[in-house]
Amino acid sequence: MGADWGPVAVAVGLFILLSPGLLFQLPARGRFIEFGNMYTSGISILVHAILFFCIYTLLVVAIGVHIHAD
Repeated sequence: MGADWGPVAVAVGLFILLSPGLLFQLPARGRFIEFGNMYTSGISILVHAILFFCIYTLLVVAIGVHIHAD
């Protein structure tokens, strides 16, 4: 019986993509959205955490991404 690496791969990928300020920041300091500014704020961390939870739940629970390693 192998391990299911699907949830781990999804979590790592989303963590990299949704890090505030890396690709985009929502909400930004001066505007609604900024791209690649490498800054962050508390509200931005909260918004990105909510986005992470929603997308992760959708991919792992609703769609059921599975990667089995034997």
